[in-house]
Amino acid sequence: MKTITGHTGLTALLGSPVAHSISPLMHNEAFRILGLDYVYLCFDVNEDTLPAAVEGLKTCGIRGFNLTMPNKNKIVELLDELSPEAQLIGAVNTVLNDNGKLTGYNTDGYGFMQSVRDAGHDITGKAVTVMGVGGASMAICAQSALDGASAVQIFARRTSRYWDRTQKFAENLSAKTGCQVSLHDNDDHTALKNAIDRSYLLINATSVGMVPDINDSIIKDTGLFRPGLVVADIVYEPQETRLLREAKAAGCQTFNGMYMLLHQGAKAFKIWTGQEMPVEVIREKYFCL
Repeated sequence: MKTITGHTGLTALLGSPVAHSISPLMHNEAFRILGLDYVYLCFDVNEDTLPAAVEGLKTCGIRGFNLTMPNKNKIVELLDELSPEAQLIGAVNTVLNDNGKLTGYNTDGYGFMQSVRDAGHDITGKAVTVMGVGGASMAICAQSALDGASAVQIFARRTSRYWDRTQKFAENLSAKTGCQVSLHDNDDHTALKNAIDRSYLLINATSVGMVPDINDSIIKDTGLFRPGLVVADIVYEPQETRLLREAKAAGCQTFNGMYMLLHQGAKAFKIWTGQEMPVEVIREKYFCL
């Protein structure tokens, strides 16, 4: 049992829901292994309560915190500075408090691409299809383009409040990377079929299928799956979502969001502490699938 003292530094996760998160296990075990006097806690905070929560944590001297759904976009307006990748993405999942100055980073794209490599895949020169326009989606799209994907096709509801922002993001990302990035309506079945047909990797970057709504899937037509298509889901609770289960039944290779969580967390850990998380130890203890 860790002893909490007057010197113990605080790190945290802000999101809603957060009760399912394994981030506290991962970070607190890493702190213990390295002998660092920090603790990591979860706080159920949504977009409405985020400003007050951030101000309170800043006043209390928190070292840093992670953001998860639905806060990765809202947090941007509450920060003093953004890292280059956070500026490109327009979303933040990691914040460092340096004597009252809050700097936002995005480690999601890095974490996801590490998980792609862990699963034995390489998207260089290949097309990907990404479902969703939230903070995690934007990070994955940006990192895919930066890592050499030939095309990134994004699908979302045209009624989404992020539609116009994502259209500008796609145009900007295309111009900066040379990757063909485009935005499409979820309801355009022809566009979705064409995108998946030409893609090496299909990614669910939404919360669809996550506990408690485990019977839902972002892809309603299982006829879109084919052998040779790789399907990823950033959801990790449950470990096998309906999307992954149906894709696997159709002959697709699949992987979930567990290793994305591990690797994005490891990068956040270094931002806060300056030390490398003992990734292999943490992987073996909490992430053996």
